[in-house]
Amino acid sequence: MDPAAFSTSYAQARQRFLEAAQQAGLPVEGKRHPERGRDGEELAMDVARDGEPGAERVLVLSSGCHGVEGYCGSGVQVTALRDAAWREYARSRGVAVLYVHALNPYGFSHTRRTTHENVDLNRNFHDFSRPLPANPAYRELHPLLLPDQWPPAPATEQRLMAWMQQHGQAAFQAAISSGQYEFPQGMYFGGTAPTWSNLTLREALRAHGRRAARIAWIDFHTGLGPSGLGERIYAGPDDAAQVARVRSWWDGGGKTPVTSIYDGSSTSAKLTGMMWSCVADECPQAEYSGIALEYGTQPLLQVLQALRAEHWLHLHPEAPPAQAAAIRQQLLEAFYTDTPEWRQRILEQAREAMVQAVDGLAG
Repeated sequence: MDPAAFSTSYAQARQRFLEAAQQAGLPVEGKRHPERGRDGEELAMDVARDGEPGAERVLVLSSGCHGVEGYCGSGVQVTALRDAAWREYARSRGVAVLYVHALNPYGFSHTRRTTHENVDLNRNFHDFSRPLPANPAYRELHPLLLPDQWPPAPATEQRLMAWMQQHGQAAFQAAISSGQYEFPQGMYFGGTAPTWSNLTLREALRAHGRRAARIAWIDFHTGLGPSGLGERIYAGPDDAAQVARVRSWWDGGGKTPVTSIYDGSSTSAKLTGMMWSCVADECPQAEYSGIALEYGTQPLLQVLQALRAEHWLHLHPEAPPAQAAAIRQQLLEAFYTDTPEWRQRILEQAREAMVQAVDGLAG
């Protein structure tokens, strides 16, 4: 493991990605974001392609869909770019690798999970000319999740816990995280129009995927499941044949099972407006196979509490600096475990999944 692959800020992560791409001899397309970073730095979604321009098989490796989760995914991408054996393996199987660094650079820089529009990018891929999904359970919980004061009053927490005890933790998780389109300043807001990140990602897919016959995608995430375990979550439509293909590629003969939000086997709730759906829009000619590689960090309720605090802070920028710093640190720790052991497990599982993807594409 290269300890210098992982970073302590978005600016450092971006610099390391650019340097790794340069050392690999790869040009980088920097798609500039309209906002600035936490320290005034330029923000961008950076795209590097390793492989033939006309390759029929393309593997997409993306990081930072949920901003702060980019600390993990960026480390994987930088390590992969520095791994000559991995790069040669992909090339030898005729697979081009598309690295998309910091899908949501604003959230990455500002220690937020959301975009600058306060949108959860992985709930934002809808046809916005049509009615959006309703989430009445979130509507009921919204005032309890984001009260006027932080920490919340004991009575508020008691009401939340009573709701969870009545409906169950799975229903509680689904109510909060499946996506909502009613409260623009709320949690897991999916937006009412495509975000900058949505549009920019589509542009990259059109440029690099329109000539591909087969596309595989590994999107790196954190925050669900046992610490350090990389859950392979099927990322595609509820289609039995497609699920079977993805499982045949990535399940390692049962050693690395692929879970699904459709059959209840995943730690994730069933979501709306997921990012993978844009492949069919932008690259309709390609056979698509994808997973989210979701690494565990902290227990679910602890992660949700950190998200509540950060959303409260977003609504209350007047909060004392010490409290604001503590909340941001709490969120960072909920999505990135800064230990050598955790990082080593992340890299080992990522490389395994990447090799499985290449073998699947080339098969």
